[in-house]
Amino acid sequence: MASEHDEGGHDAGAPGGETPDPKTTAAIAAAEAARPQHGETVRVDSWIWAVRLIKTRSLGATACRGGHVRVNGERVKPAHSLRVGDEVRLRHEGRERIVVVKRLIRKRVGAPVAVQCYVDNSPPPPPREATAPAGIRDRGTGRPTKRDRRELERLRGLNAPGRPDGH
Repeated sequence: MASEHDEGGHDAGAPGGETPDPKTTAAIAAAEAARPQHGETVRVDSWIWAVRLIKTRSLGATACRGGHVRVNGERVKPAHSLRVGDEVRLRHEGRERIVVVKRLIRKRVGAPVAVQCYVDNSPPPPPREATAPAGIRDRGTGRPTKRDRRELERLRGLNAPGRPDGH
């Protein structure tokens, strides 16, 4: 009888009555198992790593120590305890991420599960350069000549000031 009640408390179902992907469902179950028990807390550096906002946990701790992580507007230390509903602001790689905690997890999970652990209120990322990457040379062609370098600079738009032809 207890098994009937074990499955009912989870929100693993897909919205709109769709059947969820079995892999995603299994990953959500694993995340639920990694969830802290009642009364336990999760460190902010561990959580931002677990939901894939940063690549390593040590980078998370360094970001906290450097003042790049704020919880509810306050600068926090790496060991700060998170709660559901907290707003986490992370400045990382030239971009600010603003997320609201929906679920506390300790272990790193896959990206489809990680996005279910927070609400992303971040501004959109800056647009990438629409230009083709200039300067990629064929392997084995050697060092560019002065003429090649000037041609690359012209393609990149790095002409010398006052010299319209770039020479």
